[in-house]
Amino acid sequence: MNINSFIKTHGLGNEYIVLDEENINFELSEKAIQRICNVNFGIGSDGILLKVESSKADFGLRIFNPDGSEAEKSGNGLRIFCKYIYDYGFTNSEKFSVETKAGTVQANIIETSNNKAKLISVDMGKANFNAKEIPTNFVKQEVIGERLQVDDREYEINCVSMGNPHCVILKEKLSIDEVKKYGKLIENHSQFPNRTNVQFVRPISKSEAEVLIWERGAGFTLASGSSSCAAASVLRKRNLVDSKVKIKMLGGELLIEIDDAWNIKMTGEVRQIAEGVLSDELIEDLCRG
Repeated sequence: MNINSFIKTHGLGNEYIVLDEENINFELSEKAIQRICNVNFGIGSDGILLKVESSKADFGLRIFNPDGSEAEKSGNGLRIFCKYIYDYGFTNSEKFSVETKAGTVQANIIETSNNKAKLISVDMGKANFNAKEIPTNFVKQEVIGERLQVDDREYEINCVSMGNPHCVILKEKLSIDEVKKYGKLIENHSQFPNRTNVQFVRPISKSEAEVLIWERGAGFTLASGSSSCAAASVLRKRNLVDSKVKIKMLGGELLIEIDDAWNIKMTGEVRQIAEGVLSDELIEDLCRG
């Protein structure tokens, strides 16, 4: 591949740019990330996935939000990265491991089309309900059905970590306007020292739920893998769904499977959008900051 090559791929409308640390000649600084992800002055993206070396897994991955902050884990990002690894010949195996900031996960290429990965399953680790480890500033051991005052509203919230923090709010009716208005306020609430992802969730049946998402560092987004896992985990915790649940988002659907030990497996499609090379002029702008 050419120097500074990039791949742009989406998972249910949640799009990421993939770069290889060994194949770029500039510093991927916070300002560089912001510029590349900007739709007017860069390529435009919900974040950047950076392939790095790993001593613990087959491959290493760093995940960056469009504001330049680093995320511990992203379900859609993981599936997109796994497609990149498989499609571009970094491995011939349909099963491999990926190290993230939140730990090592196992990936499985379930279905291919024209020798390209299409349907991918990722072991997302355990859902963790421990309030301090999420982390939150709540005193109780678990934050399930707790009250949170947000501006002029009080919400009943449920918190869980999927390697990154999540705040899940159960609703009888979903409103995009509500998510956009209160999502950022909840993300930056003082009860969440590392900020939090936010999900508004409407249970449909024991096997289905609808979700609207406000993503930490990215804002309102069409889909999120870790958010889907968090929503399914809280629904399971509250005995509202069975061990397999289809999470329906604006960008599409994911199948989430939860075992008795709270291990989570996520399965869904990913589709490549484009491949290309960052221009010399863009690199000059990135280096100037």
